[in-house]
Amino acid sequence: MGVSQLGYFVLNASNIEAWRDLATSVIGAEVRRDQTSEQLLLRFDGHHHRIALRPANANSIVAIGWEVPTLGALDVLRTQIESHGFAVTEGTRADLADRKVEALFRFNDLDGVPLEIYYGPWVDDIPFQPTRPMSGFNCGSLGLGHVVLVSKDKDKAARFYQDILGFSVTDYIVAGELDATFLHCNPRHHSLALMNECYGQRSGELSHFMLETRALDDVGRAYNIVRSRKLPLVLSLGQHSNDRMTSFYVRTPSGFSMEYGWGGLLVDDARWQIKHHSTTKLWGHDYMGTPT
Repeated sequence: MGVSQLGYFVLNASNIEAWRDLATSVIGAEVRRDQTSEQLLLRFDGHHHRIALRPANANSIVAIGWEVPTLGALDVLRTQIESHGFAVTEGTRADLADRKVEALFRFNDLDGVPLEIYYGPWVDDIPFQPTRPMSGFNCGSLGLGHVVLVSKDKDKAARFYQDILGFSVTDYIVAGELDATFLHCNPRHHSLALMNECYGQRSGELSHFMLETRALDDVGRAYNIVRSRKLPLVLSLGQHSNDRMTSFYVRTPSGFSMEYGWGGLLVDDARWQIKHHSTTKLWGHDYMGTPT
């Protein structure tokens, strides 16, 4: 009765136009404007949208949405979360219309990250239309991609996500200052990773999110665009040790990074063996310095 995918996230963004430029020139997301507000909505597959950006004076996470497959699962999780002492708030009609879902409730995790558990996403029967030539995104039942959150007590947070939200451990990486646990809720190698406070990042922060394309060429072309436009590259093109994703990282207008990749491993729980990795990469992923 756990969550089944990373469905969406909502952000307060201080520079909407910079996000629009990133979405259209690099990401290739279908860009939509909310007819009733100044939100910038980004679409990646059949869902109406999966990222909502709200104009604001400061950057912050409004919500990270995790989908459940049934209304019954939503009720079970609500009861479980309340029984562990978390304050739960029901989504209003306005919330449901804004998120384009049938039902939701919200609460904060152990590090204060605002989470929403939802059921019944709205889909759009018009095919996805990228804003630059590309093959599309590997979303659907695998969800939007993955998020990496910074936690004050990473192990305690991992237990929370496993015991209450139904995640399973995929593997671990301990390399230098980094100590991270990778968790899955469907065959995607990880929809969530939890890392310790390191490299100047503090608990409750979003370290990065990942989008996976359907073709390696999409990653290469995006990488060329980032390099030619001198956008703030964080990690060069490379391949991860654990999920084997070939990707690069670029700094978003909100300060955290976006991983843009292809070729991530899928987990078969009947065969998967949990491993401990001592490096984050097989090749590449050179640190490009803190962008100004």
